[in-house]
Amino acid sequence: MDWLQVVVLSVVQGLTEFLPISSSAHLILVPVLTDWDDQGLTFDVAVHLGSLLAVVLYFRHDLRRMGASWAMSLRQRSLREGVEDPDARLAWWVLLATVPVCVIGFLLHDIISVSMRSPILIGATLIGFGLLLGYADWNKRAGKSEYQLTLRDAMVIGAAQALALIPGTSRSGITMTAALLLGMSREGAARFSFLLSIPVTALASALEIHGVLQAPREIDWQAMAVGVVLSGVSAYLCIHYFIAFIKRIGMQPFVVYRIVLGLWLLWIFW
Repeated sequence: MDWLQVVVLSVVQGLTEFLPISSSAHLILVPVLTDWDDQGLTFDVAVHLGSLLAVVLYFRHDLRRMGASWAMSLRQRSLREGVEDPDARLAWWVLLATVPVCVIGFLLHDIISVSMRSPILIGATLIGFGLLLGYADWNKRAGKSEYQLTLRDAMVIGAAQALALIPGTSRSGITMTAALLLGMSREGAARFSFLLSIPVTALASALEIHGVLQAPREIDWQAMAVGVVLSGVSAYLCIHYFIAFIKRIGMQPFVVYRIVLGLWLLWIFW
């Protein structure tokens, strides 16, 4: 990898990880649309680690409260008693909503990583799930925050998150779509989606690191370090400005972007 490739892929991953436009699609498409070789699993680990550090840093105060309350809830005699504290309840919902994607990802990992990287499939999912996001945003009914979610709400959003294993769907996009359809505010939907990304990204990174260790190769540590830093900085800025942006304007600009990109991919690769 040359340094231009390192910079471009790091910034692309950091910006698209939390925007509802699919980071996996963009990371797959960059090598397809350029003469660059695929960046490889090791670099993917680095840029995802940067994004993980960014979201943990941004929500550090929330996570501190949630962690303390969740630990206290473990001392209760029942789950019902343990989730009376809003922060403990939110922590439980994040953990439980992570289960569906973990199960499906474990069962279908090889199929997804090998057979679902087609630009045509990415174009179709960008358009289809983009239209669904547009519908959900246009018809949002209420303004619940992440603290007002029920267990049922969390599990529906968690089940939707499993669809993001298909490249082009967008993990943040599909979880925010489900949250909006359940009556959450745009800000609440985004915040829950970002919190939900923490255990998923951590587990995916651990799986990727295991794959790297199983097939040792020469590693460019400078490129990895730059990837972590650039993806982390761009992801942090993206989270901050995205939440402010959608409160005023909504999701429609991202819907338009997804449709245009999807149509272009279908036109080029059909």
